[in-house]
Amino acid sequence: MIAEPAAPSWYRCHVFCCTNERPAGHPQGSCAKRGGKRLRDYMKARAKELGLGDVRINSSGCLDRCEHGPTMVIYPQGVWYHYESREDVEEILSRHLIGGEVVERLLLPKRDGEGAAAGVSVPTA
Repeated sequence: MIAEPAAPSWYRCHVFCCTNERPAGHPQGSCAKRGGKRLRDYMKARAKELGLGDVRINSSGCLDRCEHGPTMVIYPQGVWYHYESREDVEEILSRHLIGGEVVERLLLPKRDGEGAAAGVSVPTA
C-alpha cells in the first residue's frame, strides 16, 4: 500500500456560499432568490480587495439550510452563517476572516443534536 502524502494547505479558510436556485414557489425558498449570488460575488471581490489571498470564496450548491438563506459555511472551522446584506458580508470578512472572531449574531441556529458554535477557534490572517 502506498502512503498518500499530506495534502498541502492551499487556503487558511474556505468559504462556501450557497447560490442554489429552486423553482419559483418552492416552499423552502432558495439562497439565489434571496440574494446569495449577488452577495457571494460581492464577498469574493471584497476579499480580493482586502488582500485575503489565503481565503477561497466559492459558490456551492444547496447547503440544506434553505429556510435560513442565504447561507454560507466557513471551513476548516465549520462555522455556518446567514447573511442578508453587504454589511453582513463586511462583518464576516472583518471579524471572522481577518479578526478571527465568530460573528454570533449571524450564526445559523443549530439543529437538534448539533453542538454550539461558541468557542470555535478561528485562525486569523
